[in-house]
Amino acid sequence: MSSKYNNTNGEVRNDGVILGVDGGTTSTTCICISFFPFQTDIHHPLPVLARATSGSSNHNSVGEAAARDTLEQVIEEALSKACATREAVRAVCLAISGVNHPNDQERILKWLRKLFSGAVKLYVYNDAVAALASGTMGKLHGCVLISGTGSISYGIREDGKEARAGGGGPVLGDWGSGYGIAAQALTAVLKAHDGRGPKTSLTHSILHTIGLSSPDELIGWTYADPSWARIAALVPAVVSCAEVGDEIANKILLEAVEELAACVKSVVQRLHLCGKDKSGPFPVVLVGGVLEANKKWDISNEIIGCIKRDFPGAYPIRPKVRYLAIYPGSMDTFDQIATFCDLALTSYQSGLTLHAAQLISWHNGSSFLLWLRKVEPAVGAALLARNLLVRDSSEENGVSS
Repeated sequence: MSSKYNNTNGEVRNDGVILGVDGGTTSTTCICISFFPFQTDIHHPLPVLARATSGSSNHNSVGEAAARDTLEQVIEEALSKACATREAVRAVCLAISGVNHPNDQERILKWLRKLFSGAVKLYVYNDAVAALASGTMGKLHGCVLISGTGSISYGIREDGKEARAGGGGPVLGDWGSGYGIAAQALTAVLKAHDGRGPKTSLTHSILHTIGLSSPDELIGWTYADPSWARIAALVPAVVSCAEVGDEIANKILLEAVEELAACVKSVVQRLHLCGKDKSGPFPVVLVGGVLEANKKWDISNEIIGCIKRDFPGAYPIRPKVRYLAIYPGSMDTFDQIATFCDLALTSYQSGLTLHAAQLISWHNGSSFLLWLRKVEPAVGAALLARNLLVRDSSEENGVSS
C-alpha cells in the first residue's frame, strides 16, 4: 500500500488547499484544508475549510463507475464549499477501502490525473492509512484497527515497512467487522427459529429493528438488498442484546473481539512495533462504528485488554470529530481562534447551541473557516497529503526536511 504520486518541478506555493478523502464501504468524506507552509507546524484547532460526504466509493462493493462518481462528487462539493477551484489544489490524498494492490492505486491515479493538473501531488492509499493518520496527526507510525462495515488492521514503522491483517471482505471471513457480527446474529436467529440453535433475544430485537413479523421473512429481507452496510447496520441490536445478558449475542461479540485483536497482534508482531522485549509503547488507533464506546459492552476496551495481555505497551487512540463553530476570517491569529474555540467548547458542553448566524452577527466577519478540535480519517488523509507534499518537495529541492 505504498503511496504513489505524480512528478512536479518541485515548486510549492505557500497558499492553496489540500484535499483529503476517506472512502469507505458505507460513506465517503472529503475534507479541504488550507495549505501549511513548510516552516509551519500543525496547529490545533485545524484549518478545515469545507467538508463533503456521499455514499460508498469501494469499487468492490458498488462498481468502479459508481465509485468514481462518488469521489468526484465529494471533491467538487468540498471545493465549492471552500470557494476554491481545482487550480488551487496543491495535493490530494485518496484513502479508499478496496485499494489493496499497486494495480488498484495505478488505476485510481490514472483517473485522478485527468481531474488535476500535473503540478498537483497525488497520493493513493487504502483507507486504513488515513485512519492511522487521523490518530497521529498525519504521521505514519504505529497500528490502526478499523471495524465499521468491514474491518482491517494496518501498521507501519518509521522506516516505512508495512503490514496488514484482515480486510478480506465478507466472502473471505471478515468476522470482526460490522457485517460479520450482524451476519452471525442473523444466522443465530434462523437457527433458533428452526431448532438448530438455542433461543435468543436477538430474534425479537432484529425483527423489531428491520420491521419484520417473523424469522421466516429474514431470508427474503436479506437477499432483497444484500448490501454490506445494510447488514452491518444491525450491530447496535446485537450489542443491546449482549448488554442485557443474551449469551448468543455475547458470544458473537467476544469472538469479534478475539478476531480483531488477533489482526492487531499479527501486525505488531510482524513489524516489531513493541520492541525486542514486547513491552515497548506503540499507538493503536481505533476507528469505525463497531469500536465506538457503548454503555456496558465496550468492544474497543475489550480489544485493547486482549492486545495488552501480549503487548502491554499498546495504548489506544480514539480520534473523533467535533464541529464547534464557524470562525470569521477576521480572527487572524491562532491565539484569538484558540480562545474562541475554548469559549465555544464550554458553551457546547453546557448544553448551549452555537449557530453560524449568531457568530456572524457577533464578529461581523466576511470569510469563514470551520475548525476542529479532534480529527476524523478524512482529516488524517489531508494532513498526510500535506506532510508528504512537504517531504517530497523538500527532497526535490535538495532541502533536508
